[in-house]
Amino acid sequence: MATRQLGRSVVLQSLYEWEFYNRAHDLTAIVERNMKEFAPGMDEPEFVWKIVKGVIEHQGAIDAIIEKAAPEWPLAQIAIIDRNALRIGLFELLYANHDEVPPKVAINEAIEIAKNYGGPNSGKFINGVLGTVYKQLPSHDEEEAKARAKREERKKTKEKSKDD
Repeated sequence: MATRQLGRSVVLQSLYEWEFYNRAHDLTAIVERNMKEFAPGMDEPEFVWKIVKGVIEHQGAIDAIIEKAAPEWPLAQIAIIDRNALRIGLFELLYANHDEVPPKVAINEAIEIAKNYGGPNSGKFINGVLGTVYKQLPSHDEEEAKARAKREERKKTKEKSKDD
């Protein structure tokens, strides 16, 4: 398992445990124990801490976005795994450095951890919510414009090579 994917799994497991016990236990201790148990000698432990810290710091805003993007699913009714996979994905999508974690990578990674740890429909649910949020981002329009320009350039190159 790739280092960052493993890191996200540790974050998910830690947030799950913390929330399962109604946040009564120390999150830092949970993360440290899970890193030691599931990711000993991990190359980028700071990546785990960055996500944990970011999810907690932005949780109010992230939860509000989840509620807006999935209005038929009150936050308390979303499975703990799915809720925390969404939080991780939304933190990376909205607050992380996009040079470090591009938006589509953030979405795909959240979907993968949901598929690995959630229920049979978790991946689809996460994809739907994160896709909805992504389409509303200003950077989405920029990425679409760049992709369109690349397709046009390839098309022109193909046409030119046919003419030669």
